[in-house]
Amino acid sequence: MRRLLIANRGEIARRVIRTAHRMGIATVAVHSDPDANALHVREASTAFALGGASSAESYLRIQRLIDAARATGADALHPGYGFLSENAEFAQAVMDAGLVWVGPPPEAIRALGSKSAAKALAQRHGVPVLPGYFGDDQRDETFIAEAARIGYPLMVKAVAGGGGRGMRLVTEAAQLPAALASARAEALAGFGSADLLIERAVQRPRHVEVQVFADAHGRCIHLGERDCSVQRRHQKIIEEAPSPAVGPELREQLGAAAVALAQAAGYVGAGTVEFLLDGDQFFLMEMNTRLQVEHPVTEMLTGLDLVEWQIRVARGEPLPLTQDQVRLQGHAIEVRLCAEDERLSPHTGTVRAFVEPPPGEGLRFDHAIEPGTEVTPHYDAMLGKLIAHAATREQAIERLAHALDATVLLGLPSNRAFLAACLRHPVFGAGEALIPFLAEQGEGIRAALRPPHDAVLAALLAAAYAGQPAPGALPCPFARPLRWALGDALFDLAVLEKGNGRLNVTVEGRPHTAVLDAMGVTIDGAHHTTTAVPLGEGRWHVQVGSHTLMLSDMSHAARASAGAGGAVSELRAPFNGKLVAVHARPGARVAKGDTLFAIESMKIEHQIAAPRDATVQAVSVSAGQQVAPGQLLVSFASPEVTA
Repeated sequence: MRRLLIANRGEIARRVIRTAHRMGIATVAVHSDPDANALHVREASTAFALGGASSAESYLRIQRLIDAARATGADALHPGYGFLSENAEFAQAVMDAGLVWVGPPPEAIRALGSKSAAKALAQRHGVPVLPGYFGDDQRDETFIAEAARIGYPLMVKAVAGGGGRGMRLVTEAAQLPAALASARAEALAGFGSADLLIERAVQRPRHVEVQVFADAHGRCIHLGERDCSVQRRHQKIIEEAPSPAVGPELREQLGAAAVALAQAAGYVGAGTVEFLLDGDQFFLMEMNTRLQVEHPVTEMLTGLDLVEWQIRVARGEPLPLTQDQVRLQGHAIEVRLCAEDERLSPHTGTVRAFVEPPPGEGLRFDHAIEPGTEVTPHYDAMLGKLIAHAATREQAIERLAHALDATVLLGLPSNRAFLAACLRHPVFGAGEALIPFLAEQGEGIRAALRPPHDAVLAALLAAAYAGQPAPGALPCPFARPLRWALGDALFDLAVLEKGNGRLNVTVEGRPHTAVLDAMGVTIDGAHHTTTAVPLGEGRWHVQVGSHTLMLSDMSHAARASAGAGGAVSELRAPFNGKLVAVHARPGARVAKGDTLFAIESMKIEHQIAAPRDATVQAVSVSAGQQVAPGQLLVSFASPEVTA
């Protein structure tokens, strides 16, 4: 293997490039048009333009990727994760082109790529599965009859794909026909197959997965388990190893079941077998036939480089270790840093400021971010992964939460502070977070994100004076009036500049002293580190310590339109996306919570609701249109006009 093409983008492409270069292997980066200047493109030995903007126009074009390998002299291909990494036809096409495929055999991908086929294979080899129906007969009446046999509650799942798409919880028989219809539609749109399965639902389980590795010489071992129970929309955001619920005996049982399934499928390379864990009982969910997003957790725990193992196995080498030589040391936790708001809705935009946490022992940051990075709607919202390793779980949590606090990421919303709050939650700290963790604790976690009064004031002053010279050496006898909005809250400030960066500030009738310096703002003697970046149209994004705030300068707006005591007069797009439905009509009366628009962003459809009871005055957009964050969607008549 002399030259390796990475058929992927972003942080996983950078991750593969690092190991390949360390092993003396040249690399080829491929890219879409929006990714032409991305970090992975600049770091590879050479690059090849696939063309197009969407995944379908670029990273999902099998023949184009084969052509890229031929044009650049690559003799091997690594698929990363996502995109075509679990596509058996792609694996076969790579091999048929005479290239080394750094992944499992196409036959193994086919055997395990269907959840139904994988469960049937597992049953034949003694791997526990939940009671369910995994058959070819996809008629509603068959599912209804099988559901009566299995019992409720149950899960409807897409046979192909993953990431929670095509998945529905059904608690009673009357819900099943609608669940089947919506799951079929979502599965067909997402994976090209409408086939479904049903199985008994375990409502308060853990999600525990086992990392397996097999070589072409018949050997297969496991590298311990990862607990991935903290999820939103069935997608993981925190992963850790070892699981706080798994001891040595259960680990051995899980590992043996995972290895048995991999060997039954003739597996070669890195794979992950996912289980639901209910007490000491575990049941197979599926096997992912690729490297996982969360593989750094296992690497930190074992001290191994799994990408290097992938490359060596693909070259025909035997596994470097036997099962009894694998050592799991300490504890590792990973969080997925995503471009999404506190309601976990994805966003697009430009990274205006990015500062990594200070490097330290036991800390790793896999990302593809830099100031100026464009987060587009064409790909998912994950920006990177921050991983901490320490001797104990408590130390790993503290190290990771502190690193999140020290990370500066501005220009678009992110879940940075939300992740830190999850790590600090007592349920997670006690090792008791199950799959329903965010459903049960999410509102409390969001409440913990609300910044205190002095942090808000520091943010307001940081934004007001950002990009301006510090208040001069001479005092000013006149107070400067400022008006800022934070969400629905409005703040009127009177600022008296005392000279040399010193301020007397009155807000909501409360007097404060403040001092501005190069690092931030001191409020009543307490210093706050601040970073502020402009977003345009008077909007600012400010980080104050661990808090992040989106502010709007309303100082030059009329008081009524600024929202002081007034009702919301307009609705703007919360993020970039495509308008797939417009339900608002001029002159129509709407109630608070009514769905007015549906916006598709990051492969997910989001419903945008009316913020209050109102009459629609004007609709500014149409179906099929691409909208940007902050773009006006609809304006409402004032309450007086409505009355």
